[in-house]
Amino acid sequence: MKAGLDDVAAWHSPAVPVRRAMKRRGPRGEGLLRAASLLAFLALWQLAAWFFASPTLPPPATVFARIAAETASLALPTHLAITLARVAVAFLLALAIGAAIGIAMGRWRRLDALLDGWLVLGLNIPALVTIILCYVWFGLNDTAAIVAVALNKIPTVVVTVREGARAVDARLMQVAHAYRLPRLRTFTHVYLPQLVPYLMASARAGLSLIWKIVLVVELLGRSNGVGFQLNMFFQLFDIAGILAYTLVFAAVVLVVEAAGLRPLERRLTRWRT
Repeated sequence: MKAGLDDVAAWHSPAVPVRRAMKRRGPRGEGLLRAASLLAFLALWQLAAWFFASPTLPPPATVFARIAAETASLALPTHLAITLARVAVAFLLALAIGAAIGIAMGRWRRLDALLDGWLVLGLNIPALVTIILCYVWFGLNDTAAIVAVALNKIPTVVVTVREGARAVDARLMQVAHAYRLPRLRTFTHVYLPQLVPYLMASARAGLSLIWKIVLVVELLGRSNGVGFQLNMFFQLFDIAGILAYTLVFAAVVLVVEAAGLRPLERRLTRWRT
């Protein structure tokens, strides 16, 4: 019997360091996979450009040369900075307002019932309609652009955070009440940490949605930004310019998501493990 237990221990004892090693190598392995996927994308792009040999599909080298030229002329950095500023302001507004409304709706049922119809309406109004109305109401300016983008994102933040507020563990709140923690400390140390996964899900999904809406807003009614430049390139049938600006903007958003949001999410949810 003892020998059998020893065999079991021999089989299972190395598993702990193996799992720890795999956990340590996890982020690095994921990074290598993402890099390999991007290289495969570039290879497929090059093969497609070579196969079709069409001016509507320039090869990667042509697009990268265009990126270098636009960067040297400072046109790309200028328009990119303007667009990213709009993305940042709209993103913060949508996340803050949506999170506050979502927490309130998840906590108070009557408020949830009162605002649920508004929420469904906001989720189903097309972004294009909101953009046009904001330009009509506020004029062709940055205020209208940012408000239009934020209004399109707020309902999705509300839905996600509301579900998180409903899933808060009541037993933990009772423990905080039993220990007579102040309300602010209870909110920041007991309530809010349980909402972090939902807030981060809203942030990551919101970032991917907001920058697309910002491009549409700029295309329709602004005289600068990446969306405005894409519209100009479209009118000139400049495919290399369109791909150059698109790749740079997408790369910046990917870097923000990989170097900012993912590490922040791991740090804020470390307490779970």
